Amino acid sequence: MEQRVVTLFHHSIEATMNAGELLAPYIAEASEMIVHTLLAENKLLICGNGLSGALAQSFSAQLMGGFERERPGLPAIALNGDAVTTSTVARKQGRAESYARQIRALGQPGDLLVIISTDGQDSNLVQAIRAAHDRDMGVLALTGGEGDGDCTALLDVHDIELRVPSPVAPEVHQVHLLILFCLCDLIDSSLFGGFEE
Repeated sequence: MEQRVVTLFHHSIEATMNAGELLAPYIAEASEMIVHTLLAENKLLICGNGLSGALAQSFSAQLMGGFERERPGLPAIALNGDAVTTSTVARKQGRAESYARQIRALGQPGDLLVIISTDGQDSNLVQAIRAAHDRDMGVLALTGGEGDGDCTALLDVHDIELRVPSPVAPEVHQVHLLILFCLCDLIDSSLFGGFEE
């Protein structure tokens, strides 16, 4: 049992290091995309399903409530955070519309959609990307796996995908959380002062 724990830690470290080396320039670019959105007085709409939805709520909370320093709240909404709205839309329009309908109601040109998914295959995230593009919004997609998902196929040249190169969902979730922490750090440093070593 103890050796299994050590093995799981090693796999996690390896997945994190591989993703860090591969994605560092894209994470920096994604932070600039978010900063540009916020400086233009636009907002982030964030969504995901299951554990990815929990990460979406965590990211929104850190942007709105603060990360490691005291600073003004940043405009970010976790679309999956309102269970009543999400379930009502899903019941009346179908699950695939659960985020798209909210984006059409709340999204404005220049806003940024952030989707989080371990494989990029969820129909409601696919429809969310379509709705965001219809509203002239950019898209930042945190995905995982070794092949292109349905969400990837919809991204255009102005969008960014941060794909964790692992087919193991728990590893993808772990790396997504670290990516979101990195984004929070880079956003705060860009908007409110230099990096703290």
